[in-house]
Amino acid sequence: MPMLLLVDDEKNIIELERLYLSKEGYDIQVAYDGKAALDKMRALKPDLIILDLMLPGIDGWDVCRRVRQESDTPIIMLTARDQDVDKIVGLEIGADDYLTKPFNPRELVARVKAILRRAVPAVKTQRLSVGDIVLDVDRREVSVAGKPIELRTKEFDLLAVLMQNHGIVLTRERLLAIAWGFDFPGETRTVDVHVAHLRKKLAGAKAQIETVSGVGYKLVD
Repeated sequence: MPMLLLVDDEKNIIELERLYLSKEGYDIQVAYDGKAALDKMRALKPDLIILDLMLPGIDGWDVCRRVRQESDTPIIMLTARDQDVDKIVGLEIGADDYLTKPFNPRELVARVKAILRRAVPAVKTQRLSVGDIVLDVDRREVSVAGKPIELRTKEFDLLAVLMQNHGIVLTRERLLAIAWGFDFPGETRTVDVHVAHLRKKLAGAKAQIETVSGVGYKLVD
């Protein structure tokens, strides 16, 4: 089973996470500060990191930045801050998802499962092509006009869904359900942030992601 690194200076939070996640069979490793988190990330190479922001020494923001410089390991941020700007910054610096404390541990388990589900849902062909964008599902490779581009895990999944449904408007909620594998109210900002990242990386491509006001997004050629 995948290895999870739990990072939090509150031992009761760590034990709550461990209780629910270990029941799913995950290999659980823990760190109580930022330095230990980075050391264990490098030594153990976990499959996913659950990262608290308010850590002693090196805080969660900086841990996330450093992890992202070295690895594409998925990160779920835990934060007591519920302001949208904090969540957006977390996603911008490399987190794949976030939860606000206090959180439902069953929701945490669901999000972990969704992020670790590497296969792109509902993709039936091994190779997708729209305009000059080509996506290889099995190899998880994307190219624009023959030049490879690097996408993070959820950027790839999101693009695959848009390419499979090119020309069709998909709501943010639908994209969240298909590409992330879960459907929790109020999390559609995650989709907006990943779409913004994709647009930057697809700049110059013949196919582009179009915003349909008040509805969602579609990929147009």
